[in-house]
Amino acid sequence: MKLAGCAENVSLTRRGLLGAAALTGLAGAGLSTSLAFADPGYTGDTLVVLSLRGGFDGLSAVAPIGDPDYYRARPAISLPKSQVIAGDGMFGLHPALAPLLPAWKAGQLAAVHAVGQGNPTRSHFAAMEAMENAAPGTSIRTGWLDRMLGATGATGPLAGVSLGHAMPARLFAGPAPAVAMSSIDKFTLAGDSDKRPMAAALRQMYGDGPARAADKALTAVRAVTAKPAATYPATDLGAALRDVARLIKSKSGLVTAAVDCGDWDMHDALGTAVKGQRMYDNLTDLASALAAFTADLGPAGMAGVTVLTISEFGRRVEENASRGADHGHGNAMLLLGGGVRGGKVYANWPGLSPGALIAGDLAVTTDYRSVIGEVLQSRCGFGALDAVFPGVKPSSFGLATLRS
Repeated sequence: MKLAGCAENVSLTRRGLLGAAALTGLAGAGLSTSLAFADPGYTGDTLVVLSLRGGFDGLSAVAPIGDPDYYRARPAISLPKSQVIAGDGMFGLHPALAPLLPAWKAGQLAAVHAVGQGNPTRSHFAAMEAMENAAPGTSIRTGWLDRMLGATGATGPLAGVSLGHAMPARLFAGPAPAVAMSSIDKFTLAGDSDKRPMAAALRQMYGDGPARAADKALTAVRAVTAKPAATYPATDLGAALRDVARLIKSKSGLVTAAVDCGDWDMHDALGTAVKGQRMYDNLTDLASALAAFTADLGPAGMAGVTVLTISEFGRRVEENASRGADHGHGNAMLLLGGGVRGGKVYANWPGLSPGALIAGDLAVTTDYRSVIGEVLQSRCGFGALDAVFPGVKPSSFGLATLRS
């Protein structure tokens, strides 16, 4: 599902990202960024959430090469054992993830397999809405990043940022302050200029309301002066992660950054593991951007950062006639950071035999929220998770070190 280019109109508000002060920027097709800041008192990791929209195929990215049913179900698009990198006999990484191999070998990159949501819906909208709300069976309608920010006491002028038609706003929906931007350099009040001082006019009209919040956000963004120390790929994803790194290096008080990246809906031409095939090229983009981000921050910067991926659902186990895979259920997550216990795949693997599947899909044995919950507790200073994920217990994989 390649997401359409975003309109040049993004907004700031104190509730739910809907408000009176418009901010502008050019969001690239298929990508949006969200940035959130909190008070300097927060001492946990910066949490970077990559939403891989469209239904990421975890069975291609982290192939279960030790499960013979994988090859039975995917005779044309399965990943040959001879092509995997970082293989352990049971799982192997797709060769397009090679730019991240140094991080894997350094123990900073890990994967978690057979993760997902309890409800195996195959609707993009319903599945992503549920994943970003992350409170099924309750009356809670806020986004889980909004709740996370609330739990940290985030009140800064840039407490949360979202943009674009991909609607990452659902992650931040709620009372935490939120602002939308496409990029740091293009973050400005719509129509504001020396000849047309929109910010001053709005301050006069609204006082300490949305205009004042917009003014504070603009001031904070203008203080971001750090420049890239690595070469990023010339892609929307590369540009977004470059801005996240700039915010971190500028000591802006960044608590969480959400980057929305589409085009993972591969019903056809998912392809084999060679350059020019859709999955290969998408994974190359993802890995190259993350490798540049890691190099830009360096070991000291990455020591306080955790990156994780989410996607609304995985792909079906069995390939279709178009050498692709249709909407499925269970999936894989990637985790990257200085506090990640990497170099391995964590999984309660259910197997891919016909009897182990859920309506033809990989079964979910680990709630994605429990994986994030373990990161929140180990790296972000959280105790009980109920304020963010009601009723959820953290996973017990030991996938992250305890931040001192």
